[in-house]
Amino acid sequence: MKVPIHIAEKLLQLSQGETIPSSLAKHSLIEDLVLEGIIERKGRIQKSLLVLNNKALHTYLQNKCSINDLQQYIQVSRKKEVTRTELVAATSDSKHTGVRSFKGFLVNCYSPIQVTLSGKQITLHPVDGTFEFIYDYEQFVLSPDITIVGIENPSNFRHIDKQKYLFNDINPLFVSRYPQNQSKDLIKWLQAIPNKYIHFGDFDFAGIGIYLNEFNKHLADKASFLVPDNIDDLIKEFGNKKSYDVQNVNFNIKTISETKLLKLIDIIHKRRKGLDQEILIIYK
Repeated sequence: MKVPIHIAEKLLQLSQGETIPSSLAKHSLIEDLVLEGIIERKGRIQKSLLVLNNKALHTYLQNKCSINDLQQYIQVSRKKEVTRTELVAATSDSKHTGVRSFKGFLVNCYSPIQVTLSGKQITLHPVDGTFEFIYDYEQFVLSPDITIVGIENPSNFRHIDKQKYLFNDINPLFVSRYPQNQSKDLIKWLQAIPNKYIHFGDFDFAGIGIYLNEFNKHLADKASFLVPDNIDDLIKEFGNKKSYDVQNVNFNIKTISETKLLKLIDIIHKRRKGLDQEILIIYK
C-alpha cells in the first residue's frame, strides 16, 4: 500500500505520542490500524486518534506498506531527485516512486572536442560505430564556441561523418533526441548553457513541429532550424508527397521569425512534399 505524505505525517505525529483529530487523518490505512487495535479512536463528537502500540505500528508499516522509517519515508517522498538507495532505506522498495536511474543523453562528434565533465577535462571522440552517453549532464560544460546540433533520426546521428559538409562553418557537437524519454534532460541542459543550438530534423511539418514545440519554445533565439541552401532542389527531386498529405500543421506560423524556416515552409507548400533528413547522408 502506498501511503500519502499527509497520512505518513499524521502517523509520525501519533508515533511521537501526540493525539490528533480523527478528521485530519481520513484514510483506509487509518481504519485498518484502528481495526487492528494499533490506533485508538476515542471521543463521541470530537473524535481523536492516538497510538496504543508503537512497536506494532512499526511492524505493520514495515510489513504492509514497506516503510522502514516514517521520518525518512516522508523526506524521501518530498524530494524531486531520489536515489534508489534512499528508497530502499526508507521503504524497502526501490520502485516505490518513479525514479529515473538512467538520466542523460547521447552525444557524438567527428572531431575530438575538449569538454569538462564533473570538473574534469576530458576529450570526446567516440570510436566509429559508438556514441558517448552523458549521465551527469548538469556538470557537462563546453567551450562557448561549440554549437550543439540536435539530430532527430538515429541514422543521421550514426553517420555524421558523411554530413560534415553541412557544418563547415561551425564547431559542432551532435546530440540525439532519442531515446525520446531522455529529451527533457537534453532541453534542461541546453537551457542552462550559453551555446547555440541548431535543430537538424526532417524537412516536413512534423519535423518543424518537433523543433518549434519541443526546442524553440524553450531556447528562443539560441535555437535555429537547419535548412540547407539546396533544399528546394532536394525536395523537388526526393520529396515525399504522402508526408505532405497526411501531416497536420501543429504550430502557428505567425510566431516564426526565422527567414530560412519560413522559406522552407513555402517550399514544402509549393512542392507539396516533405523530405526525410536521411537523404542528406547520401546527397549533398
